[in-house]
Amino acid sequence: MTTSAVAAIDCGTNSTRLLVADDTGRELVRLMRITRLGQGVDRTNVLAPEAIARTVSVLEEYRRSIDSFGAGRIRMVATSAVRDAENGAAFTEAAKAAVGADPEVLSGTEEGALAYRGASADLDSFDGDTLVVDIGGGSTEITLGRAGSVSSVSLQLGCVRLTERFFKGDPPTVAEVSAARLAITDALIGGEAALPALVNLDRARRLVGLAGTVSTLASLKLGVAEYDVEKLHHATLTLEEIRGMCDMLASLSVRDRRGLVGMVPGREDVLLAGALVLEAVADRYRCDEVIASEKDILDGIVLSIL
Repeated sequence: MTTSAVAAIDCGTNSTRLLVADDTGRELVRLMRITRLGQGVDRTNVLAPEAIARTVSVLEEYRRSIDSFGAGRIRMVATSAVRDAENGAAFTEAAKAAVGADPEVLSGTEEGALAYRGASADLDSFDGDTLVVDIGGGSTEITLGRAGSVSSVSLQLGCVRLTERFFKGDPPTVAEVSAARLAITDALIGGEAALPALVNLDRARRLVGLAGTVSTLASLKLGVAEYDVEKLHHATLTLEEIRGMCDMLASLSVRDRRGLVGMVPGREDVLLAGALVLEAVADRYRCDEVIASEKDILDGIVLSIL
């Protein structure tokens, strides 16, 4: 136990996660629970009471873990689902009561900057542009690092949002997948209007992918039955491999996806939508491969505290 430990909590649309680190940034514990806080938000603009209850229950569990490490400083953030919901305050008040810290509702660009900070901390040096794509449940942030400067755009392209909006069939129909792809392309075009540098990338460029979609795709590629950070962190996925997994996932029912070696429980229904976003980003910005990073917004939050 150390009172110099710090804690970062990310209340996302699909998952709620915790990172406790010591005062050097060394990880002490990292936890993830699928809570689906953003259930139905795309349709109703309201956080469902049962979704709030699920998430708050996990936050109470996390508070006990934080106390066991004696962490003295806590930073808790909420992202797309809470910033989109009309009743976001109902969640933030309950979250504060559970954790004892005020949750910060991040803007999309703040979210992207923190994710970039976490992901880039242990990347090899690189002379060209670095794109970090953070595919969440409610939104996707694309952040461009160029010559020491960082700029970000947030798009309404989360894997939960897209799944609820487009995929009614199980497995989805060809028309449903086509409609999702078209919506993703349209959103990327809108993002380029907000961040024009995306259309004028250096010839040297690399793409780093974050969050559960990318981690699960890497796990499927490698056949990792149980989470193994050493195998997944900085694993690579080629664009052709991503295309192949999109086609494979689209052909399977949710039940059949659940049986795939490497599938993270709770992601089987939304993974296809996230994979389509990753495919579209890699294709549009001419990146032949994606580097999967297990360092993300949680690590960026810890660095911000320290």
